[in-house]
Amino acid sequence: MTSLDVAGKHVTVAGLGVSGISAARALAGLGASVTVVDGGSGELHKERAAALEAVGISVRLGDAETLPEGTSLVVTSPGWKPSSPLFAAAAEAGVDVVGDVEIAWLLRGPGAAPWLAITGTNGKTTTTQMLASILRAAGLKTAVVGNIGTPIIDVILEGDDAYDVLAVELSSYQLHWAPSLRAHSAAVLNLAPDHLDWHGSMEAYAADKGRIYEGNQVACVYNVADKATEDLVVEADVEEGCRAIGFTLGTPGPSELGVVEGLLVDRAFVENRQKNAQELAEVADVNPPAPHNIANALAAAALARAYGVQPSAVREGLRAFRPDAHRIAHVEDVAGVSYVDDSKATNTHAAEASLAAYESIVWIAGGLAKGATFDELVQKSAKRLRGAVLIGADRALIREALARHAPDVPVVDLERTDTGAMSAAVREAARLAQPGDTVLMAPACASMDMFVNYNKRGEAFADAVRVLAAETA
Repeated sequence: MTSLDVAGKHVTVAGLGVSGISAARALAGLGASVTVVDGGSGELHKERAAALEAVGISVRLGDAETLPEGTSLVVTSPGWKPSSPLFAAAAEAGVDVVGDVEIAWLLRGPGAAPWLAITGTNGKTTTTQMLASILRAAGLKTAVVGNIGTPIIDVILEGDDAYDVLAVELSSYQLHWAPSLRAHSAAVLNLAPDHLDWHGSMEAYAADKGRIYEGNQVACVYNVADKATEDLVVEADVEEGCRAIGFTLGTPGPSELGVVEGLLVDRAFVENRQKNAQELAEVADVNPPAPHNIANALAAAALARAYGVQPSAVREGLRAFRPDAHRIAHVEDVAGVSYVDDSKATNTHAAEASLAAYESIVWIAGGLAKGATFDELVQKSAKRLRGAVLIGADRALIREALARHAPDVPVVDLERTDTGAMSAAVREAARLAQPGDTVLMAPACASMDMFVNYNKRGEAFADAVRVLAAETA
């Protein structure tokens, strides 16, 4: 698609979630006849359906497979698989399927704010929020949109002059359905196996991530330590003059940002980058200064610098940034042991980054593995482990990897899955830990076997730590 003309046409919106509701209202406002379809039929679905029907939008609950008659365009919510029967019916009828990000892009006016876009297997939200903090420190009007924050269509409808620039987090799902997107600059932070049941293969997953580079105008930012991200840059069709910009935790080469003697430095957006470097911030300005979070900060800084932000704003923005809860968050120190909540580490790649941040760890791990294997994670982290406490449905997979690759590490296998399981895990970890250690909950698994979401899992961990602290005081 190259334009959006839906007036008088019948558009079907797949999904009654936040993005689906936003898309439905926007399309109806543009004169489309809109039908929202959703397979659910619970009370929340009925409430949302009633609200849309009150403004003239049709809603069909309990049937997400049949294409409504007369549909000329399908707009999908991000999580719907490409293999969904509704989309097969659309393909058979010659009807395009796009996502809410595509609709937002096509709704932009000629003076709309440019997009600085971010994707990757892990670190997207933190990096996008860091970028927004830097942009605000530079005095720019910005919003955090896409996979987080306000629905992106709603922000676009505020008008071309509402923002100077947008910080846009994009999932692989969203990128799959956004063929027209052409960002000012974009970053792929890392690539590791994830959501393969949705994409069908690692190659398809990577290809969808790589769509973020297509048509970039100024900079394609990649991770020097992850060659797959650079390969995506090489494969991308970009505008003439667009540059490949690397970020590294080591000393940067020309056209890279990196770390030198405790400083974040820029050798990409400086005069005579073969010889010169520009200090941007100190490592201590990054909160928390774990290696993977420093990498996030460098990626955010690269995008900001591509947009013309001055070094002082990078420093101020990083100092002002505060990460969301459950992302390598220090809870308390108890009896000389530090307790850290990284419940957001829901896959092995994220857990590996978290484990690399500490020297001596009692690891709380486990949950729903989502098809993951743990041998490589344990091999890389074994020397840091003082002990492990395993919880959740697929804990045996981690226990077996520990037996193969870290047989001397003491392991506590907790069978219980009731509400007191996390408290028991924290107490067992405290028993294994010694002063100077870190008890790190970086589960490497999803949470839904025991908790509603990773937030609730993190809250349970923090609550258990605080009870322990009160008893120890």
